[in-house]
Amino acid sequence: MKILGIDPGTQRLGYALITESKDLICCGIIQTFKENSDAQRLAEIRKDLTKLIDHYEPDILSVEKLFFFKNPKTIIPVAQARGVILEIAGSQKIPTYEYTPLQVKQILTGHGRAEKSLVAKMVEQEVNIKEKLKYDDAVDAIAIALCYLRMDYLVVDAAT
Repeated sequence: MKILGIDPGTQRLGYALITESKDLICCGIIQTFKENSDAQRLAEIRKDLTKLIDHYEPDILSVEKLFFFKNPKTIIPVAQARGVILEIAGSQKIPTYEYTPLQVKQILTGHGRAEKSLVAKMVEQEVNIKEKLKYDDAVDAIAIALCYLRMDYLVVDAAT
């Protein structure tokens, strides 16, 4: 089984594909340019994410759920990116699970208010990562994918 974890964003969207045995298949970011319109950025996310899904054929999609944002300017673009992500998953009938940032921290560290550095440390301990990851967004995507392996009952939309 392959789980695709996604940390949504419009400037940088983190993704990670892991196996049920916690092997990292791939991870990285989908980066868009802020000079582009919102529509162009969302189209780029759609194109790149669809290509990734078509190539790796994940069984499960695990995505960060909007819960609370410190910066109100970012909530709408992130929600728009999530809409694209969920639409792709729905159209390809990939079961989708969502976890809030607090749930991710609680599930991985046992504490919902854990620092990002502790989450990153837990990710490194649980997943077979051969080199230091470049982007926090990719680390977050791995953490979100790991949540499915630990708590697969928080289903949002099971495609059957």
